[in-house]
This record gives sequence, structure tokens and C-alpha cells, in this order.
Amino acid sequence: MRRISRLTRVAVGIASLALAATACGGTSSDSDNDSGSDGGKENLGLAIAYDIGGKGDQSFNDAAFAGLEKAKDEFGYKTADIEPTEGETDADKEQRLASLAKQGYNPVVGVGFAYGPAMEAVAAKYPDTTFGIIDSVVEGDNVASLVFAEEQASYLAGVAAAKATKTKTVGFVGGVDIPLIHKFEAGYKQGVTDTDPKVKVLSQYLTQTAEEGGFSSPDKGKAAAEGQIEKNADVVYQAAGLSGQGVIEAAAKAKVWAIGVDSDQYEQEALAAYKDYILTSALKDVGGAVYALAKSVEDGEPLTGTQTFDLKVDGVGLSDSNPEFAEIEGLQDAVAKAKEGIIDGSIKVKTE
Repeated sequence: MRRISRLTRVAVGIASLALAATACGGTSSDSDNDSGSDGGKENLGLAIAYDIGGKGDQSFNDAAFAGLEKAKDEFGYKTADIEPTEGETDADKEQRLASLAKQGYNPVVGVGFAYGPAMEAVAAKYPDTTFGIIDSVVEGDNVASLVFAEEQASYLAGVAAAKATKTKTVGFVGGVDIPLIHKFEAGYKQGVTDTDPKVKVLSQYLTQTAEEGGFSSPDKGKAAAEGQIEKNADVVYQAAGLSGQGVIEAAAKAKVWAIGVDSDQYEQEALAAYKDYILTSALKDVGGAVYALAKSVEDGEPLTGTQTFDLKVDGVGLSDSNPEFAEIEGLQDAVAKAKEGIIDGSIKVKTE
């Protein structure tokens, strides 16, 4: 296994690629999900299987696609990216991953924690294929678990929110009430409170399970944000995948600040109509992680085990694309100081 420092040298900056690209190398479905070895297959290159919301979410899934596009351009091989289906089961995910491995794609990446059970089963059947999973830890000699310190980026988002608010009330909208999204909320709340204890944080989760549409329903996100804005929130941070587009729309309509997630949403073409109201985004270099895994396979030294992306290695961060970010008094300095504290260990960020 390579050390994380080697991984991040190739990862840093990939998430800033243009994520609105439309070309994709899809693959046909193969229902013959056997348990045979994958040895001897020609390597067709990187394949990714999307999380709920799919490509076009201008966030998590699109960041993974940016990593795929970089690998495709650099290594000149075929790639595949496959959408999830409505109401699918772990068995459906297992079949999808097995089909990609059987066809000869390597590595095969599951975008999101929901692929955990399926990947554990499939990786054991295809030992010559390297698998990657984002936002979950799966044990296996041929599995790389790509995880992020979301709470650290969210802490910086909280600092920014506390500096930007005029009403002393800010909001948080989480897509699904699960431990992963709790990390976003915990870091954000701590960042707000450490910066200004007088600022109130309103929190809401859209659904209890992903199957209910918490990550894929912009209408739910919009309604939640509107409710918080009615309660005087003038900054709303969303960690809700595709649903977050509704949060951003509501904030722009009310002329208050939105904070994006995963990708630099100020730069997203699909969100251009709202960009003036996207103060910043809490970043996760998902694209960099996907690319780094592909490069490790291409180099003949596949990454395995848990690979953690945090502030120290620029695996997470906070965007400053909006010129207003530099205009709000004290905001840049406060964020820089908080980042330094997290990296040197003087600030310990909570995950719950």
C-alpha cells in the first residue's frame, strides 16, 4: 500500500476541473454475474458507478466524473460510467460492479457508501481487479477505501457563515440523517460557534433514508431552505447532493447566502443563474481520489486500504471563487487561521 502523501500529490486540484462536461463512456449491461476470476482480461480502464442523484448533480457524482475524464484523457483508454436505478437493491449494485469487472474495467469505483455491501461481495470474486469505494471503508486486499475529513471543510464553512451572517442565524440542510452527513453538520456547527457563539444554527434533514430522495430531490431542498430563511437564516449550508440545488435556488431567490458542497458550486454552469449568492463551497477532492486510484493501477502499484483525504493534504478545503468572499470583513483571515489550527492540531473538529 502506498502512503497517503504519495496519493495526494496526484490528487490535489482535480476537483477544480470543469464538471459540467457532457461526454461520457457508458457501457452496456451484462447480467451474467458469475464468480470466476478476472485474470487475463484486457484492462479497459477506469469505470465508476454513480451514487443516488447520478451525473449532473453539480456536486459529488460530477466530481467523480471529473476524475474519470482526467484519467481517460491522460491514459488514453476506454472508460465507463453507469447511473443508478430507482429503488435498486444491494443485489443490483453487486451485479453492476461484477459486470464491470468481468468486462475488464480496472479499477472499478463505487461512488458512495451505499456500495459497501456490494463491493465487499464482488471484490472477493474478482481478486485481479482493483476496486475503490468513496465515503466508506470496505475490507479487502484489492479494495481502496477513499474517505474524507468532511468535518474539517465544514468547520471552515461554519467560520465563513458566522462572519457573513447579519441576522445572527444560519442554516444547515442535510440530505439524509446518517453518520456521514452528521460529520458535515458537526463541523459546521462547531465552526460557527467557535467563531461567534451568538450565532444560532438551524438544522434540518430531508429524509431518514436515501431511498426517500434526500439526495435526489431539489424540491425537498428548496422547501427546507425556504423554511429556514423564513426563520431569519441568511446563510444556508447544504450537504444534500442533487437536493442541494434546491437549497441554492431558494437562497438566491431570497437574496441570502448559500454555501455549496463537494465541488466549487460557484463555478458550475448549471448553477450560473444563482452563482452571485453562492458564497463558498466546502470541497472534497473526489475527482482527485478517483484519478489517483486510476493512476496507481496504471503505474502497476494499485492503492489499497484506507486512504484519508484531509486539510493537511488538501483533500478537503473551502473555495474562494466568489469575489465577495474576499470583501466580507474578517472572513478570509478567520478561515485561514482556522485552517492553520486544524492542520497543527490546536483545533479538534468534532464528527458528531
